[in-house]
Amino acid sequence: MLSFDPRLKTYGRALRGNLTEAEQKLWYRLRRKQINGWQFYRQKPLGPYIVDFYCPAAALVVELDGGQHFEPENLEADRKRDAYLAGLGLRVLRFDNRQALRETDAVMDVITRVQIPPSPPFSKGGATPRLVEPVEDGSPPPAPVKQSAPPAAPPPIPPFEKGGPGGIYTASTEDKA
Repeated sequence: MLSFDPRLKTYGRALRGNLTEAEQKLWYRLRRKQINGWQFYRQKPLGPYIVDFYCPAAALVVELDGGQHFEPENLEADRKRDAYLAGLGLRVLRFDNRQALRETDAVMDVITRVQIPPSPPFSKGGATPRLVEPVEDGSPPPAPVKQSAPPAAPPPIPPFEKGGPGGIYTASTEDKA
């Protein structure tokens, strides 16, 4: 789970009660897992920011920009915000309010086509094994160190000799023995 500034929680709650018309229209299409079965959250605090829409399963943030976002100082602030979110491993999609209001289907098509990033293998249960020894003198790294496989376990011993009764005892087989 991504951390956030706890002071932003009440502010995010207030923003959820005052969505813009564009946010309301997009939220109507994102809520209740309508897109690929993904859960979206609106006005979600992430780090020092509150994002318009956040989908943890797809590592996706959707931002709707009003007219003020096209001013030079706000463009720079958005660039820093996007860089911060990208540093968290999130993909940011930005649309302006006009697109969300007039081209809703096209916006939804872009969001729907987002691919879920693969989760890293062995993310739990220990560190990834090192395949290359570190080199400090500047020479090229040696070939990867081959990991030896653990010794194979001996095959299981069958309970009976081959061709024996195989554990099925009937009166006729016990009488012959």
